[in-house]
Amino acid sequence: MSTSKAAPKYQKTKRAPPSLKVVYGDLWCFLGFGLGAGLSPWAPGTLGTLVAVPLYYVLRDLSIEWYMGVVFLLFLAGIRICERSEQRVGCGDHSGIVWDEIVGYLITMTAAPLHWTSVVLGFVLFRLFDILKPWPIKRLDQTIHGGLGIMLDDVLAGIFAALAMMLVNRAI
Repeated sequence: MSTSKAAPKYQKTKRAPPSLKVVYGDLWCFLGFGLGAGLSPWAPGTLGTLVAVPLYYVLRDLSIEWYMGVVFLLFLAGIRICERSEQRVGCGDHSGIVWDEIVGYLITMTAAPLHWTSVVLGFVLFRLFDILKPWPIKRLDQTIHGGLGIMLDDVLAGIFAALAMMLVNRAI
């Protein structure tokens, strides 16, 4: 009788990035890997979040209703993009899949003051919540899988970061 434990059915991985051919040859992976930012061997989530900054500058002058509508559509698209990217690279929530960071940062910046310091503060706060994963973010990350699971923990990190930004801005 063996005493070794079977590997969990779903397992997050920080495997080496897939080949350039896989990412640049497949639209789902290209988007999922943040236009290639997720291919970075160091801090792919941070680089993926950087991809969101110019997108934020494009969207920031929209009314709050339009901004939230666009971000919601990017979230919905992200469920499919992340799921297809995950399937294409053959592993659960590959660290190079960064579409979720893009959407999470945009959520962070909802209703943020239109100033470069807010862009930086939002970036730092989002990355902190995304990396540290306080409860219930970590719980979501561990229990919900597939495209929805990839997206949800970053959505919640974005909400936490947005609330933290509001507190900081109110205190200043």
